[in-house]
Amino acid sequence: MTARRRAIVLVHNPVAPYSRALRIARSLEAEGWEVVIAGTARPGLPAEDRDGTIRIVRARPAGPLAPLVAPPGGRRATLVARSDAVVATLGRRLARLPGLRLLRAARTPTPRRVLGVLRWPLPARAWTEGLRPVLPPADLYHACGIAALVAATALAADARDRGRAGRVVYDVIDLFLEGNAYATMPRALRRVYERRELGMVRRADAIVTINEALAAVIRARWSPRDEPVVVRNCPPWEPPAASAPDDLRRATGLPAATRLVLFLGILGADRGLLESGEAVLRIPDAAFVAMGFGPWYERMRALDRDPRFAGHHVTLPPVHPDEVPRWAAGADAALIAVPGDSLNQRLSTPNKFWESLAAGVPLVVGRDLAVMRGLVEAHDLGAVADPADPDDLARALREVLDAPPQVRARRRERALALHRDRYRWEVEVRGLLELAARLVPEPTDGAVDYGVRPAAGST
Repeated sequence: MTARRRAIVLVHNPVAPYSRALRIARSLEAEGWEVVIAGTARPGLPAEDRDGTIRIVRARPAGPLAPLVAPPGGRRATLVARSDAVVATLGRRLARLPGLRLLRAARTPTPRRVLGVLRWPLPARAWTEGLRPVLPPADLYHACGIAALVAATALAADARDRGRAGRVVYDVIDLFLEGNAYATMPRALRRVYERRELGMVRRADAIVTINEALAAVIRARWSPRDEPVVVRNCPPWEPPAASAPDDLRRATGLPAATRLVLFLGILGADRGLLESGEAVLRIPDAAFVAMGFGPWYERMRALDRDPRFAGHHVTLPPVHPDEVPRWAAGADAALIAVPGDSLNQRLSTPNKFWESLAAGVPLVVGRDLAVMRGLVEAHDLGAVADPADPDDLARALREVLDAPPQVRARRRERALALHRDRYRWEVEVRGLLELAARLVPEPTDGAVDYGVRPAAGST
């Protein structure tokens, strides 16, 4: 009997759910692979789950490193939280002083952020130890992000010892050292981390990334052996509904005359959420709808109840990634007011951008978000604004919301056509499937000899 190829998609988050991992796993399974998605444990989520026939495993940190990466509890957690608040407040006040305004573009090095930087990659290594006893050996490890790459390279070495191919694909969903958390890292320490990062990258068999702009940076920075494969995280194509779905409208409870400005994604700092809410207040008959999860969820819910925002600010929980385009189609505009403080932000093309495109919703994007801005301006999909200026955001939103009906209709048609003809998952995943087939050829007459010998009892 011919053995099935096995793939494990690794994500250093709880997969609750994670759209990119689901799409990759489903596409590999459709090609005949046995697929497992591996993520991190989180209270309230089962240790094992399913997406159809795809197994989802969530592992806790284990081994000798686990105590070092456990989040602080009790009095220690209170002390860290208070210290963070004091240092962050001091940083914001210093940034207002003349001559120190450049600090606005850097995240304050609070105790939590400093500790998070210094202990990397210990959390990923402890997670790897938690994964070892619950995952079978695999032929392909698809690592979404640098923490997943740490786990993938270790698990792949184990798999090769057990007779599997153990190939590793590094999916560069962002540039590890270009995130805001590392903005204040001393230069000498950064060089150390750069060497560590490059050493990990060199252990991967292939590189995948989310857009051409990031691929260009990867080529210049790491000089990979092979060309990075670009796989944008676009939703699959579905014919648009004859009329706008009302899921979003019903969930907000707002009247039909109120225009809905939608934010999708993680609710937290550095997302332009407060500026967006202020901007929508300046527009008659409009409401800001934030749909997602994250550390600011309760803060956003509190604004819903604030008399100043009542009827103009609604926070909703997330829906399954498969459902997001349908919900987004009920919005009158989508807003991505992320500041361009880091290279990751400037080159990003987050899920919410492609989901809004798939829904045919006009977009307002931050002026420094180079890749998204280029697409919005090239195809007249909406408007561009300064994400730090609520007045300018309001100006761009009026441009979109108050456009004549024929202009709005043409923007919707262009967005839907781009999604149908180019930016859809069925097109994007082709390169990844071809790469996987090259790395691990499909067996034809028995097990493929990958040049490794299985240990006794391995499967």
